[in-house]
Amino acid sequence: MLFLQISIFFISLYLLIKSANIFVEGSSSIAARLKISQIAIGLTLVSIGTSLPEMVINFFASLSGNNEIVFGNVVGSNITNILLILGVSGLINPIVVKKNTTYKEIPFSFLSTLILFILVNDKIVNGRNFENILSRSDGIILLIMFFGFIYYVIKIAKVEPSIEERIKVLSLKRSILFIIFGIILLSVSAKFTVQSAVYIARFFKVSEALISLTAISVGTSLPELITSSVASFKKNSDIAIGNLIGSNVSNILFILGISSCIKNIHYKTFFNFDILILFYSTTLLFSLMFIGKRYSLGKRGSFSMLVSYLIYLIIIILRK
Repeated sequence: MLFLQISIFFISLYLLIKSANIFVEGSSSIAARLKISQIAIGLTLVSIGTSLPEMVINFFASLSGNNEIVFGNVVGSNITNILLILGVSGLINPIVVKKNTTYKEIPFSFLSTLILFILVNDKIVNGRNFENILSRSDGIILLIMFFGFIYYVIKIAKVEPSIEERIKVLSLKRSILFIIFGIILLSVSAKFTVQSAVYIARFFKVSEALISLTAISVGTSLPELITSSVASFKKNSDIAIGNLIGSNVSNILFILGISSCIKNIHYKTFFNFDILILFYSTTLLFSLMFIGKRYSLGKRGSFSMLVSYLIYLIIIILRK
């Protein structure tokens, strides 16, 4: 039974990522047919598309009350994006970061984490009589911030357009089939991923948080890993780092915003350590922009990120 559940977990995770790609391909094709600019498609469908695995997993986890998976998936994915994926990308080729990204987008990612920390720690902020919950009203705050960020990105894109993605235009019938099939496969694979993860956690008597902070978070971050690694190999730094920072902001503001609007999410304070690691990760990335070659993530900085990620993994595996 255990082997079967482990097999289901990895197969479901693979199908989850595959179905997200299918959905984005179909949606992007229809958007292109409607003469929507490619940069607008990239900033909306494609950027949110890479976060679809996290979103659908959180949707089902929130409905079923698996709150540890809801938070662990998002916080773990964000830590993975910075320390592991940027670390790997920077080792392939040095990543040159624009001033705008350094002074605005990376700090905004830090701000998003700070807002999340304040919203979930009701006992620290408001007093002991309060329960630590990410409520529907908190979710609305996160979503307002998210749409503000989208407005900012689109406004910046008009002034300084990014490299546009090549959109493959499919037939209308095929595009619609891709969207429908992608949604169905996303839903089914996410449900099985969550169920098998819970079973594995209970079998080994470990927390659902550990499974979500490691296996699920790394698995759902695979689209970002592939995108950023290939972009780094092609020396396209904008996509390599922009994809990850945008994904981190979307994970906190959009995915947790949607999840908490579906249902109030109870928060366990042991996640504060992981949020502090996320603070550290973002601060480390910002600091590395001023060490060595300015506005550049070199091999030494990338190596320090990978070492930090390894230490973090050891700590969360050893902690009870």
